[in-house]
Order: sequence, then C-alpha cells, then structure tokens
Amino acid sequence: MSLAEIFALAIKISIFAIVFSIGMSVQPGDFSGVLRTPGRLARSLLAMVVVMPLLAVLLVLAFDLPPPVGVMLIALALAPVPPILPGKQTKAGGDAAYAVRLLAAIGLVAIITIPLELELIQLTFGMRVGAPPGLVAGLVATSILAPLLAGALVARLAPGMASRLRPLISKIGGLLLLTAMAMILVTQWRAMFELIGDGTLLAMSIFVVCGLIVGHLLGGPEPDDRTVLAIATASRHPGIALAIAHINYPEEKQLAAAVLIFLLTNAALTAPYVFWRRRVRRAPV
Repeated sequence: MSLAEIFALAIKISIFAIVFSIGMSVQPGDFSGVLRTPGRLARSLLAMVVVMPLLAVLLVLAFDLPPPVGVMLIALALAPVPPILPGKQTKAGGDAAYAVRLLAAIGLVAIITIPLELELIQLTFGMRVGAPPGLVAGLVATSILAPLLAGALVARLAPGMASRLRPLISKIGGLLLLTAMAMILVTQWRAMFELIGDGTLLAMSIFVVCGLIVGHLLGGPEPDDRTVLAIATASRHPGIALAIAHINYPEEKQLAAAVLIFLLTNAALTAPYVFWRRRVRRAPV
C-alpha cells in the first residue's frame, strides 16, 4: 500500500465516523425536506456542480499547473460536500437542517455528476482525468450516504444511546482526521513547499474565495442559507478527491501534499467569512 493510499484510508475512516455522528443528529424530515425547497436545491447545484468545476478547469488552464495537481483541483471541485461542514456551518450561523440536507442531496447527485463531468472535461479540454462510475458511486456511498443513513437509523431506534455516543464518535473522527493531516504535513512538507511556488497555492486560494462569493450570492434571500451554501461551495470532500486523483496518477507523491494545501488554505480563508457571518447574525435588527 502506497503512502497516498494510507493517507486516503485514514481520511476515509475519519470521515465515516464524522458522518455517522452527524447522522445521529438527523431529525425526521431532514432528508425529504430538501425536496420541499426546489429553488434552494437548484441554486445549490448550480453553485457546486456547475460553477465550481468550470472554475477549476479555467484555473488549471490559466496557471499551467502540473498535471497531477490540476487533476487534484478538478477532483476537489467535483467532490461533494465535506462531512465536517454541518458543524462548521452551524457555528457560523447557518441553518443546521439545511446543512445536513445539503450533505445528503449533493452526495446523491455526485454519484451521477462526477463521472459525467469527468467525461465532459476529458472530451472538451483533453485533460487526463477520469474515474470508473462504479468506483465513484462506491466512494460516495461508503463515505457519505451509508454512514449518514446508519447514524440516522441508530438515532431513530436508540435515541438515548445516539445522544450519548454522538459527541464521542465525532471527536474520534475529528482527531483521526487531524492525525492524518499531521502525517501528511510531516512526510510531505518538501512537496508542499515545491507546490506553493508553482501557482498551486494561488489557484487554490482563488478557488476558495470564489466559492465563498458564489455560494453567498446564490444562497437566496435567507442569511442563514447564504452562510451554509457559501462554506459548502468553497469546501470539498478531501477523501473522494484524493481517491479520484490517485486513480489517474497512482504513483504521484504530490497528491497528498496538494490536498493538504487545499485544506489549510480553505481553513485560513473561510475563517474570516465565518467570523463575519457570526457577527452579522448577532447584530441587533
């Protein structure tokens, strides 16, 4: 097993635990609620499934990024909502129910959209980027849909136990994710510094900032919805993105470094937005 595969497995396990804990907080009607607001769903899909993948392709072409890094950026743009977001979005003042619904909805849509958009990008721009549809479906199912539904089922059958275990499982998943990131940093810091100077950091920074702007503008009239969609649009699922990039470049050592650069850049650039949205929410009307 290669180093990239080890990192991907650690991230995958941590994310499974985090999503499972989120599922244990799901309320009746959270899954079906997204269908009752088709306008909000359409805006979410436009921001995350249409605008951001197109932006990623344009950034890859504009900055002439190394092919493996370019594939990683495109894979990040195509990957669905990262499961750590509902908590982050709620802390920023977003609607918790909408955050969970968005996680489930984009996860379902990603099973279809990721293979289609990969094929479209290859045909239109001639880029070497692809992944078997069955593998994509398995990644999305095992990292988002299955743990989310399993957690919701546990909460439904044993609400008391779910309430007690949810914080512990969430902390374990978060700790494992931080450990995986620290492992990448320790082992890949040279590769990270090499990427910082070749346009990778700037391209990813533009991606995150544009994601915040696009999501905020398309979030609709409700301030809480704007917050949720802005953070979701600027962020992506690192495990799925790393797996897709690894399929195309199985021996490339820069992939883990590239995904960590994105995660750190995303954390640094979304923090001011989160702070601003919390202040706006607390401000007297």
